[in-house]
Amino acid sequence: MKKITIITLATLALLGACSNPDGIIGNTEITKWQDGKNGAISITYDDATINQFRQALPIMDTLDMKGTFFINTAHIQDSEIPAKFIGRPIADIIKETANKPTDQSNLFERASALRFTGIKDAVEYHNNAGTLYENEKYDEAYKVIDEAYAKVRKEKPEPKNMSRPSNNNMVTWKEIKEFAARGHEFGSHTISHPRLAVLDEENMLYELEKCKEEIEKQLGAGHTFSAECPFGTENERVMEYAYKVHPALRNRMPEPFLEELNRGSKMTPGTSDKEYVQWQRGPLAKTTMELMKSWVDTLMVRDNVWLVLTFHGVDGIGWEAKPHEELAEYFRYMKEREDKLWVAPFRDVTKYMRERMAAKINVKEKGDEIVINLEHSLDKNLYNMLLTLKTYVPADWNEVTVNQGGKTISAKTTTDDKGAYVLYQVMPNGGEIVLKL
Repeated sequence: MKKITIITLATLALLGACSNPDGIIGNTEITKWQDGKNGAISITYDDATINQFRQALPIMDTLDMKGTFFINTAHIQDSEIPAKFIGRPIADIIKETANKPTDQSNLFERASALRFTGIKDAVEYHNNAGTLYENEKYDEAYKVIDEAYAKVRKEKPEPKNMSRPSNNNMVTWKEIKEFAARGHEFGSHTISHPRLAVLDEENMLYELEKCKEEIEKQLGAGHTFSAECPFGTENERVMEYAYKVHPALRNRMPEPFLEELNRGSKMTPGTSDKEYVQWQRGPLAKTTMELMKSWVDTLMVRDNVWLVLTFHGVDGIGWEAKPHEELAEYFRYMKEREDKLWVAPFRDVTKYMRERMAAKINVKEKGDEIVINLEHSLDKNLYNMLLTLKTYVPADWNEVTVNQGGKTISAKTTTDDKGAYVLYQVMPNGGEIVLKL
C-alpha cells in the first residue's frame, strides 16, 4: 500500500471523497447524515399536552423512533419553579395605567404583568398584543394593553398565577424521566408559553432560564441543548436573549451552511444550493396524509434535506390536534423507508451537522493499516455525537475491523463506482481510528 496523506477541511469534504493522486484507497469523508442515510427527520412536539405522551409517544416507542418534546414546565404536574411576574408591585402598574397610555416606554412591563392581573382573558389579551407587536402594528398593540388594563381597573380582581391544566391532563416528571431514558429529547418551551417579544428583559430571562433550570434539575444537562420559543417567534430581540441560554433554537438556526425554511416559508427545498436545508412543516388538523407523505418523499430524491415536523395537539387536546391513528400511519410510512431516512431528535441532528462542518480528517498509512484522525474545534463536552465515516479500502478487504480508543467494531465492505468502502461510526476527538483487514 502506498503512503496516503489526506487532510480534509470541512469545506472540501462537502464536495465528496478527498482527492488522492495515488489512488482511491484511504480516501475518507464524513457522510452527510448518520449511517450514510439520504435525509434526516426530526419529529417535534410543542406545549406538553397530555396526549402527546399518552398516545403519540407510545406509537414512536413501538417503531423505535425518537422524538423531541418542547415542554412548558408549568404544564408538568410536579414542577418546582412556578410562572410568576418579576418586578414592581402589580398594583402600582395598574394604578399608572389610569393616567398614562401604553407606549414603547412601558409596553414590556405592562405586557409582562398583564398575565398575572387576575382578569379572565388576561392571557388572551397578552397574546393578542404580542401578535400585533411582532407584526409591527405597534399602536394597535398599545390599544390592546390599554383595553386590558381598563378591564382590570373596572373589575379589580386579585392578582393571581395563571391556571394550570387539571392533574388528569398533566404528565409528571417521573414519567418524563422514563421517556427520556428511552432516548427521547425534552427541550425548553419556556415555563408558561408567553409572547416573549413583549416581555421585559427580567421576565423574558426568567421564562427562559428557569425553564432550563427545571429541566436540567429533573433530567440533566443533556436536555438543555435545544429550545423552541413559543409561537415560533423569530423576533430579533428574543433570539438574541434565547441564544445566550440555549445552543440551538428551532426558531432560528443561523448557520452559514444551512438554508432555513420555517413553517410559514413557501420556498421549496430544491431551490436552495446550500449544503443543508432545514425544512420545517407543521401538520395541522386538516393537513392531508397525502401532503404529509409528500414531504417525506422529497427526502428520498434529495440528499440535503432535514425535515423538521412540528406537532401540537393529539386526539382533541391541544392546538390543531391530529388523531393518533393518523400519526401511526404517518410514522409507519417513515419507518418503512428507514434504510434511507435518519429519524432522530432535533438535538442530535443539529450536533451532527455542526460537528461535520467543523471537522478535519487526516489519513495516513501505518504498515497494513489505515490510520485516521478526526477532530473538530467545537466544545467537546457539548458536541459528542458519533459521526459516520466512509473510507475506501483495498478490494480484497471483505470485512474491516475499526478500532478507536480500545473499542473495536466490524464493518462489512460495500462497493460503488469508485471502489470498495466501509461505513462506520466514530467519535470526533476520540483518538486514532485504525482500519485493518
